[in-house]
Amino acid sequence: MKDNIFASIPKNLDRELVEVLLEHNDICIERIISKGHTSPASGWYDQPKNEWVIVLKGEAIIRFENESEIRLGAGSYIDIAAHKKHRVSWTDPDVETIWLAVHYL
Repeated sequence: MKDNIFASIPKNLDRELVEVLLEHNDICIERIISKGHTSPASGWYDQPKNEWVIVLKGEAIIRFENESEIRLGAGSYIDIAAHKKHRVSWTDPDVETIWLAVHYL
């Protein structure tokens, strides 16, 4: 099935949009769309799988527990080890930030 990563972006993003594009055995690929959204203030992501993520459009800042922040722009990618606590502390409020996230063992 053919589709486009930049298609069907809602005009109103009251909350961050996470869509599973492919899930099979030990891999999950998601499209995430943020627009001024951040991680919940209540805590850190502590995921059981590794996560490779690339920003396709927009900008974001990821903070790691006890570490500095990393700014990502279009084309920037990062590999986050399983259980490495992190959070999204900022995404551009004026432009959609489109992420492609690959969760793997």
